[in-house]
Parts: sequence; C-alpha cells; structure tokens
Amino acid sequence: MLDKNISLAGKTVLVTGAAGFIGANLAGRLLEEMPGIRVVGIDNMNDYYDVRLKEERLERLSAHESFVFVKGDIADKLTVDGLFHAYRPQVVVNLAAQAGVRYSISNPDAYVASNLVGFYNILEACRHSYDGGQAGVEHLVYASSSSVYGSNKKVPYSTDDKVDNPVSLYAATKKSNELMAHAYAKLYDIPCTGLRFFTVYGPAGRPDMAYFGFTDKLVKGEAIKIFNYGNCKRDFTYIDDIVEGVVRVMQHAPGRLTGEDGLPVPPYKIYNIGNNHPENLLDFVTILQEELVRAGVLPVDYDFEAHKELVPMQPGDVPVTYADTTPLEEDFGFKPATPLREGLRRFAEWYAGHLEKA
Repeated sequence: MLDKNISLAGKTVLVTGAAGFIGANLAGRLLEEMPGIRVVGIDNMNDYYDVRLKEERLERLSAHESFVFVKGDIADKLTVDGLFHAYRPQVVVNLAAQAGVRYSISNPDAYVASNLVGFYNILEACRHSYDGGQAGVEHLVYASSSSVYGSNKKVPYSTDDKVDNPVSLYAATKKSNELMAHAYAKLYDIPCTGLRFFTVYGPAGRPDMAYFGFTDKLVKGEAIKIFNYGNCKRDFTYIDDIVEGVVRVMQHAPGRLTGEDGLPVPPYKIYNIGNNHPENLLDFVTILQEELVRAGVLPVDYDFEAHKELVPMQPGDVPVTYADTTPLEEDFGFKPATPLREGLRRFAEWYAGHLEKA
C-alpha cells in the first residue's frame, strides 16, 4: 500500500463542479474531516438538470466557514486564472464536466467547452502555479469515466486495456482528458491522477441517471424504458464509496522522477473506482421498485409490469461496465463495497423526503 505524501490538513483545495453530485459530497467530506482545510468551489450552475438540487447542495456547504464558492465557468480562462491567483490551491480536484452519454449526441458544443477547453484551462493554471519558484499545485486529481472503455469485450475493464475506440463524444472527451493530463505531467512535472468512475448513484444524485429518472417516471405513473431489452449490466458505485476513493487518492501524488532524456518521467496514474460487481438492469429495476415501496414513495399494489417497456440499445450506450479495482486495492487498501440494495434504500428514503418538500 502506498504511503500518504500529502497532508490535506490546513491546505487549500480547489474543487471544480462543486455544486455537482460528486463535487458537493467530496467538498462536504473534506470540510467535515480535514482540520484547517479551506475548500474553494467553482461551478457554473448550468441548467442541464434542476438547478434547485445544486442550490441545496451549496446551501449545506455554505454552513462551513472555510468553504468559498465562486460561480463561474472553467471554460473561461480569465476566471480560472483569477481563481488560481486569488486562492493559490495546493490540491486541485477537477470534477467539472458536461456529463451524459446521450446528451453529447444532441449538444456536442457543451462537451467541447467544458470537458476539453475547461480542462485545458485547469492544466494551464496548474502549470503556471509553479512560476517564479512557487511551490504550486502538489496534486491534480481529475474525473475520467468508465465510458472510455467503449465497447471493449474483455471484462472486467482494466486500466491496462487499450481504450482507443470511444462510442460517444462524452467518452472521447474523457479519453482526451487523460491524454492531456499525461502530456502536462511529462512536460511540466505536474503530478496527475485520473479516476475512471463507474455509474455513480445515491441520495440527491443526478436526475438524468437511470435510477433517478426511473423513479420520477414511476411516481408520475409513466412507463420506464429499459434499454437493450434489459440485457445491460452496470457497475453501480455508491457515492460514499466514490468520495472515499477520491479522498484517499488525493493524499498520494505520483512521484516526480527524471528519465534518461533529462525530462520528467510523467508523475501520472489512472485508477478505476467501481463496485467490481456489475448488476443486471432488470435486477436493478426490481430492487429499486422494492425499495421505493418500502420507503412509501410508491404504493404496495403498484403494477410495475404495466410500467415497464423493453426497448433496443440507445446510440452511445454499451452493454456492460465492469471495473477491475485491483490497483486501487493494492495502492490504497480500498475497494467500493456498498451493496446495491443498501445504496438504493438510502436513495429511496431521500427521495421520499424530497417528495414531501416538493
């Protein structure tokens, strides 16, 4: 197991996408557990999904005196440069991105702006954080995605696999992030770690994700569409497991070494964070509906069969996601392990309270 080489206590940490699902949960965990930490969050608060969810997350974070929020877009270079100049973050976690496989087909501009231009701006700001002999950024951690594996036939997906055949623009932008980070690690000795997340879910999550969208439709009495006729498997990863993995990774930056060419050996790593246990989509739907009934979101006599529609695969989707988490276990002594039923139970209980407030 790797030793910690970064202490987060007393540090300034920049979290981009701080009003997002993962960003807000990560920021909250850091503020609650790391003594003397200052978390600077940036988010453009776009309306890809209900902004009220983002505002609720920010409201909880704002209860902490050491949380600073900046409303802005990382695709704006002046905003990013100003942020780095004003706060001089020592650790950066880039979670800001336009998410969603299907949305990338209809609205590609948003992905190029946020995922490519935005990440470039973060890399450039990290690069110039060392100007004038400053200590600069000690570690850049950034979100990649299981989507980079495309339609790989070999499972479980390993970070050693070749990932040159994305099946969506979203996946292509995430693969591009990994390549960009590698180049900057090589050229400018920026310690970078990329994290390939696998289907993150939990309370107050993203409404565009299947479990949330299914619930919304069932509550309204609408039919839910189950793609690929139910022959899909997903490695569902509970939000607390994702955050635990990110926090552990933040505290160990890849080592800075010099190669035979006199240039840095890229201080660069990639890890999967997934549950290492893919669930069949039909089983997932069964568990979800059972937990929604248990939480009182749906009545006991709800006719689920009448509200299910099996349909073909959507463009950009893949039939299975399955994470090989061995490197994460070996290096950080951690493997996501929250059972799907337990995670969906927590979501259903949150949703019941969410309905009451609506």
